[in-house]
Amino acid sequence: MELKNFDNILSLMPKLDQPKRVVLAGSDGENMLKGLFKAQEAGFVQPVLVGDRARTMVMLEKLGLEKEPYTMVETHPGHDVAQAAIDVIRSGDGDILMRGNMSTRRFLMDLMSKENGLRTDRLMTHVSLVSLPEYPKLLALSDMTVIIKPDLNQKKEIIRNTADALKAFGYENPKLALLSLVEKVTFHMQDTVEAQALVAEQARKPFADCELWGPIAYDLILSKEAARLKNYDCPYSGGGFDGIIAPDLSTANTLVKSWLIHARATTCGAVVGAKIPVALTSRSAAEEETYLSLVFCTILDAWRKKQKEGK
Repeated sequence: MELKNFDNILSLMPKLDQPKRVVLAGSDGENMLKGLFKAQEAGFVQPVLVGDRARTMVMLEKLGLEKEPYTMVETHPGHDVAQAAIDVIRSGDGDILMRGNMSTRRFLMDLMSKENGLRTDRLMTHVSLVSLPEYPKLLALSDMTVIIKPDLNQKKEIIRNTADALKAFGYENPKLALLSLVEKVTFHMQDTVEAQALVAEQARKPFADCELWGPIAYDLILSKEAARLKNYDCPYSGGGFDGIIAPDLSTANTLVKSWLIHARATTCGAVVGAKIPVALTSRSAAEEETYLSLVFCTILDAWRKKQKEGK
């Protein structure tokens, strides 16, 4: 199964016994609130707003949402909003954690703190799903948010998390490209050496449920014509890849922001590898992207629970 666009994702939404309680850390973010309340209107979430009550009320009134149902958890100036939101999750009063109007660094520090008990034996990494106008299906990209400069073992975890996310959306054997500046192994470019090692290990003793290809340059991933002109023999060039694994966070983050601004892409994203679903988009993300990230989290959570029950 392949997803042509985000409309296809909505057909995968599981039937819920009751809506998921989404705990928004930093509850005065404009588009976060729009996306969250849109998801409530769709019937699959209930908002739990954590943050400054006065600023939140001003924003809700501005958006015409002040009369919609929600739960408010007020934090006072100087209080750790992310920790307050996580405390709601830990108390059993929330199901999905969502980053709102606060810094990514502060949010991730509390999320990954051992004391909060939200870590698993898996590395937490971020997976984005992207709809590009000229690409025939949704494309995953990782990691653009959590791991700044992953080592070889961390790249394995990024690959595993990305493959799992794609499998949750029906991709049976995801094809993942290990992005590099060039497609030939060059010993003074460490990411090409690591890409070669990862592909060889995956072929010999698979560590993730996917197919790996790399190192491979960006144009060869996206363009069949570029592959033809460069005499690059890859059956997945120009539309066959399901995801891109970037060599580092800076590359992935720049790439997705370029897509958003210059290619008018649509994205959604979540942190994968925590005990609970974590919706995380840019604070500049559009309403639709925050809404789709909650769809992402709901589908991924249902898939994981099904996998766990099957073991």
